[in-house]
Amino acid sequence: MEDIINGRCGWCGTDELYVKYHDEEWGRLVTDDKTLFEFLVLEGAQAGLSWITVLRKREGYRKAFHGFDVEKVAKMTDTDVERLMTFDGIVRNRLKIASTISNARLFIEIQKEFGSFYDYTLSFFPNKKPIVNNLKSLSEAPVSSPQSDAMSKDMKKRGFKFFGSTICYAHLQAAGFINDHLVDCLCRKK
Repeated sequence: MEDIINGRCGWCGTDELYVKYHDEEWGRLVTDDKTLFEFLVLEGAQAGLSWITVLRKREGYRKAFHGFDVEKVAKMTDTDVERLMTFDGIVRNRLKIASTISNARLFIEIQKEFGSFYDYTLSFFPNKKPIVNNLKSLSEAPVSSPQSDAMSKDMKKRGFKFFGSTICYAHLQAAGFINDHLVDCLCRKK
């Protein structure tokens, strides 16, 4: 894989959906809990799959999980799990669907304890500030960090599923808590 393609981080290739996601979302700091919950759901769904697979099903996830309204998702039941097992718009994995619902309940508990999921996430960062890495090539990009290790460990202790350190790191990258755009990427120059 090339490091830079058309001025962008090479991982996004030339697929229009991937390029749009790279240019408009990935690595930009998300302070809104609704969007953080959306990224949490999508990253959990991605476990063991390629990100583009989940990105292509994003609208299906939006329909399946009430527009990522965490309060509504937290109220979903086993009946909803069974219904979603027949819904083509998402990855039909019973454990992932059920974990989205249980993770929503735990997400709300974190919001109550910390004021917001955003504040909870920042609590794992030095001086409560996002990190900007200066990577020159894709091979330099780590798959985890001390922050993702600590956050994942804490979330597992709280009962979260499908959120190991690697998935947590991807979540932190996507939500801009860790900016891993390559130094030569056009998104770094903006």
